[in-house]
Amino acid sequence: MHEEQSHILVVDDDTRLRELLSKYLSENGFRVTTATDAADARARLGALIFDLIVLDVMMPGENGYDFTASVRETSRVPILLLTAMGESDDRIKGLEHGADDYLTKPFEPRELVLRIGTILRRAAPPPSTAVVIFGDCTFDVVAQRLSRKDQPVRLTPVEASLLKTLAINAGVTLSRDELIHRSRIEGNARTVDVQVTRLRRKIEADPRLPRYLQTVRGEGYVLWPD
Repeated sequence: MHEEQSHILVVDDDTRLRELLSKYLSENGFRVTTATDAADARARLGALIFDLIVLDVMMPGENGYDFTASVRETSRVPILLLTAMGESDDRIKGLEHGADDYLTKPFEPRELVLRIGTILRRAAPPPSTAVVIFGDCTFDVVAQRLSRKDQPVRLTPVEASLLKTLAINAGVTLSRDELIHRSRIEGNARTVDVQVTRLRRKIEADPRLPRYLQTVRGEGYVLWPD
């Protein structure tokens, strides 16, 4: 993921700081959307896909800690917390609630950009040569090509996108909502279930007893490669 293509959601009730961050991040090549509080941010998340959230901790209503925990129930989008509280207990609390990093106010804007870049690199998909192997199947992540016993297997665009999302997050359970957003699937949770069933027919020895593309009850799906 190139930083200049990354879409950042900035959430802060301080109008001046919110506008300054938006301007600075935009000047550094990021796409930026802003929100004034947790409720506003939740509405943005429901309508758009973001690569990272820059989130103020001390906001009226729902604070940044609680909002982070809420987001983590359905999404693994990286979150960078901003706060005036610099005590170690406060930093630990943020990480315990699911934040990826923590920056204390006041801070240098350049440090924020560097922190964002580091987080995005950690969250980036595998390099272009990456392939994922499960059983007698091999999946080229970038080319989105699947083969089984060295024979090409045709994937629909939706199947290819879904398998790519699962492959670059191998071993990580993804909710149906996450799969919809990350795979750009048009539909609902039932649509995801149908596509998973179709994928299993193409990659599993016994689709009724899947070994690689597994259901995690109440959470979503996970791909376990060899």
